[in-house]
Amino acid sequence: MRKEFSTAMEQLAMEDDSIVFITGDLGYNALENLQAKLGKRFINAGVAEQNMIGVAAGFAHKGYKVFCYSIAPFIVYRCLEQFRNDVCFNNLPVFLVGNGGGYGYGIMGSSHHTLEDLACLSGMQNANVWVPAFADEVEPVVRQIAAEGRPAYLRLGAGKTTPENSIAIGSFKIIHQGSASEMTIFALGPIANNVMTALALSPELADKVNVVSALHFPLQINDDLATLVKNAPAILVAEEHISTGGLAQQLSVQLLEKGIFPKSFKSLKAEGYPNGRYGSQSYHQKLSGLDPDSILSHIGQIMIPA
Repeated sequence: MRKEFSTAMEQLAMEDDSIVFITGDLGYNALENLQAKLGKRFINAGVAEQNMIGVAAGFAHKGYKVFCYSIAPFIVYRCLEQFRNDVCFNNLPVFLVGNGGGYGYGIMGSSHHTLEDLACLSGMQNANVWVPAFADEVEPVVRQIAAEGRPAYLRLGAGKTTPENSIAIGSFKIIHQGSASEMTIFALGPIANNVMTALALSPELADKVNVVSALHFPLQINDDLATLVKNAPAILVAEEHISTGGLAQQLSVQLLEKGIFPKSFKSLKAEGYPNGRYGSQSYHQKLSGLDPDSILSHIGQIMIPA
């Protein structure tokens, strides 16, 4: 999604001269187009992420809208205090953009993985969190972030194209509806691609499930989505994030507050490093049961009558 983000930023910055872009010494072979077009509005802050957010808050205080870019673990964890105190408490238009969420940086290990970012940022005052599942969602999200002008975090990964006939619904998007649905699968970000790949392996099971991707936090469950879940009340959540503070936990609170009680509830999430080893993103997804084959297996287990 990095390419789509760079293209969207270039277009937005040419339309709005209040846009400032700051990178923490990252983005080579991806952001040169922005540097050429933005000129002085493109700033390389160096390997000094905390200072980058403080500078961004200063620009925002003077009326600019500031996108701050780095790989996800650096833009989230190293800057947490500055984003909280300087940006969120003051409700300033500073937008964190993290590339390679979840296990995206694979073999580089835990220091480069981002498994707790939603837990850290989705509860910040005044902040919105965006997790696109598909590459074509990036541009409209970038434009909405800028238009809203409030603190935001955008988690980028690697996704395909939104399935046809998808329906935006609250902070979610229905990307698949089975004709005889008994189960609702909620997926966070690009893991939705793994879910759709799993369903392609079993058309029979695909006919019995709905798939909903979560795009935006705080979650907003409207009446149409509530009805969908009530009619297919076995719930499976798949997310490349730890269970604490992630989609499953936040979703369960929302459902219960609305008086929606699942028939069953299964959470597939990032399991950390159960064998103490590092590998590719797909390797860690498999260990966590988030690869297509494992997801399909879990769907089958839940669908078997008790």
